[in-house]
Amino acid sequence: MAMSAGKDDGEPMMEMNTTPLIDVMLVLLIMFIITIPIQTHAVKIDLPQNAPPTDSVIDPVKNKVAIDPSGVITWNGSSIDLLTLRQYLQQSLRLPVEPELQFQPNAQTRYVVVDQVLAEIKRAGVTKLGFVGNEQYGNF
Repeated sequence: MAMSAGKDDGEPMMEMNTTPLIDVMLVLLIMFIITIPIQTHAVKIDLPQNAPPTDSVIDPVKNKVAIDPSGVITWNGSSIDLLTLRQYLQQSLRLPVEPELQFQPNAQTRYVVVDQVLAEIKRAGVTKLGFVGNEQYGNF
């Protein structure tokens, strides 16, 4: 098989070799032919419909456990004892999304009461716990 390199008179070749261009275009055409059916394939599934979305953003529920200087434990503002606290924590952990638990002891509260409440929170298995009101401890 003989190849022509052009004339020997030193002039540039006027014809362009289009074989590599055609090879690349054919490869691209084959790739498009193979991938287009995959992209258009769809499976029809009847998904359950949710309730219509509301316009307002729903914040996660935040429960607040506070302890006043006399050692009274409050859950979202109402006084409770340790047994009720344990029950409330178990109920909140059964929700689909665990609410954040905000813990706010007073600076004058005895450490024993704070330790008991923290032990109940730990036993319940709360993973979203935040300490609120830490700025009151800056003077000590």
